[in-house]
Amino acid sequence: MQAQTHTPGVIFGSHIRYVVPLFQRPYVWDEKEQWGPFWDDVQALAEKVLETPSGYGAPPVSPHFLGAIVVDQQSNPSGFIQVRHVIDGQQRLTTLQLLLDAAQEVTEKHGASLDAETLKVLVLNQPQVTQHPDEIFKVWPTDRDQAAFRAAMDNHAVVSTELATSRIARAHAFFVEKITEWCEPTGDPDKSAARLKALAQALHAHLKLVVIDLEPGDNAQVIFETLNHRGSRLLAADLVKNLLFQMAQSQQLDVAALYKQYWRPLDEDYWRELTAQGRLYRPRIDVFLNYWLVMKLLREVPADRIFIDFRDQVAMSRATELPELLAEVAEDAAVFSSLDSLPAGSTPARFYYRVIRALDTRAVMPVFLWLMRWSASYLPIAQRDKALNAIESWLVRRTLARLTGKNVNLVVLELLKALDEAGPADAGDRTESFLVEQTADSRLWPSDDLVRQALATAPVYTSLVRARVRMLLEALEDDLRTAYGEGQPAPRELTVEHVLPQAWREHWPLSADDLAGAIERDRLRHVLGNLTLVSGGLNPALSNRPWTREDGKGKRDYLLEHSALKLNAKLVTQHTEAWTEDDIRARTAALTDRLLALWPRPASPSPAVDTAATSEDVAPQPSRQLEEEADDSSMPSHTGKYRKLWTWLREQDGDEIPLAFEEVEEVLGIPLPPSARLHMPHWYGYEGTALGRAIRDAGWKASKVDLQEQRVVFVPAQSDA
Repeated sequence: MQAQTHTPGVIFGSHIRYVVPLFQRPYVWDEKEQWGPFWDDVQALAEKVLETPSGYGAPPVSPHFLGAIVVDQQSNPSGFIQVRHVIDGQQRLTTLQLLLDAAQEVTEKHGASLDAETLKVLVLNQPQVTQHPDEIFKVWPTDRDQAAFRAAMDNHAVVSTELATSRIARAHAFFVEKITEWCEPTGDPDKSAARLKALAQALHAHLKLVVIDLEPGDNAQVIFETLNHRGSRLLAADLVKNLLFQMAQSQQLDVAALYKQYWRPLDEDYWRELTAQGRLYRPRIDVFLNYWLVMKLLREVPADRIFIDFRDQVAMSRATELPELLAEVAEDAAVFSSLDSLPAGSTPARFYYRVIRALDTRAVMPVFLWLMRWSASYLPIAQRDKALNAIESWLVRRTLARLTGKNVNLVVLELLKALDEAGPADAGDRTESFLVEQTADSRLWPSDDLVRQALATAPVYTSLVRARVRMLLEALEDDLRTAYGEGQPAPRELTVEHVLPQAWREHWPLSADDLAGAIERDRLRHVLGNLTLVSGGLNPALSNRPWTREDGKGKRDYLLEHSALKLNAKLVTQHTEAWTEDDIRARTAALTDRLLALWPRPASPSPAVDTAATSEDVAPQPSRQLEEEADDSSMPSHTGKYRKLWTWLREQDGDEIPLAFEEVEEVLGIPLPPSARLHMPHWYGYEGTALGRAIRDAGWKASKVDLQEQRVVFVPAQSDA
């Protein structure tokens, strides 16, 4: 590297282009954090120039340092404009260009023509030396910002409404406004011209940047990471993107085509919006990458290690298949972004609303993403929905039984490992059997009796957050609507209402000496059976009214007249005269039964059943018949899910058997697990994977596994190949 300090006059004074690679992040600086402070510094510098005497012997004006930029010179034919790629500092460089152009525009209107020309040289190349109209610009931003930059830098263009909202256009307009305000063009013209002259001098000669030029052999990605290591405002996704496309560039792939096909949608504002992850709010794309890495690596990935783990565990292991990796990330990102707009009434939409939003259990997102990424040809819809229903039931029942949620992430990881190893074909069955086999208190799938016992007295209104209580009542309402043949689900965001009021003593009084009755009412007022749903507008009218009133304005009358919910229809028809403590207990039991039917739990496996047989890596004991079949060979018997491959290989002869992965799946009759398509050890391992054991037990071994071409060659186990 070569580092030198230069002024804008040196950096932009010749015919040159500083091109921001299209895989860099878009322009993200804003007024509060960057434009405002930057202008304050430049204004102070210009005023210092204005106040400092000129001529021989005058004191020098102290420069203002803007920071550093890292550029990589590109080879270009003789006669063409020099091009440097901006490796780091593109936000600073783009902002400086916008300020220079804004100053030139204002100076052209209110200052001296010579000063306007001085500034123009710093923002535009001469048209006669360019090969393309856009080469006139000395800084050229990344793909997403080019249209806005082109419009903003044209003094005579009318910026469209669409482009005017971009950060690029807003930054330019901000600087035009501030410079115009500072030079006071409506006052003394000479004073305005003097101020603009001082500004031009400050911008041309008194700003300083450290320009780091990379030399041949310098690793641009390593330098980029080092400069942005600590305290960086870059997203983890920015580092990931830069890494992937630097690798693509070094492999001489078509970077522009890869970016436009796979990553360009991920540069939209949607992906940089903050979204909840636990108690924190983080950019959506970083949240997605976090979940994606957990799904891929099958282990916890701390938020501050997203880029490091992606680089070390994913990118490096798949460096030779970058297009496939980019395609996979893009496809899974599309799945993730679609979760907010799933078809209403579908099992995934219901799961997303109840589990992710209402229960706020985002720890299940990696397994949710895993289940949603498969097409129906690999994971049948019925199996996918069965898996989602099982996870939802497991979580809701644990919530109702007031069991801890601390170990959900650990259970999710173990479930992911089991699903990834087995493949997607029977994911529903495997998810259900996995969860029902959990026996530890921190993991178990609560039984009906355990839930009934908890809900009989649980003050759910105060023990659960309101969104969860509302979701339970909405689920009950949806169930009743289905029972009555109504297809529309309950409206969302209704208000939870107590039937027996919380402040019951005023309108539902007991005799003064009935202390036991008062204690019982206080105990029952927050239980499930005393809760219902009403619209927000109806809630204040109901609040503390008695159940019935002689004037026909009791709580029951209002519900009968104004509420269309099935929950309330049952209330008013079954309790025409009063609402008592016995009614609350009976309704609690009835609603509990409905909840248990809504979120069923399969019976626990019989102790006589070998539940380990559901795991791909642990095969059941062979039957006597199978043992006899294996007696005529020195090869070990194999009874796992890859038995068909084991049997088929035993029937083959020759020195090698080349097969495509699809042909292996035809032999098996089932899809290969995803890990077999991504990780070579899946084929070679003997102790670690069932696939490797089946191949070895048949007397063969995998050779020349090509993950990119999706092919494998089997050779006899004793071969040296």
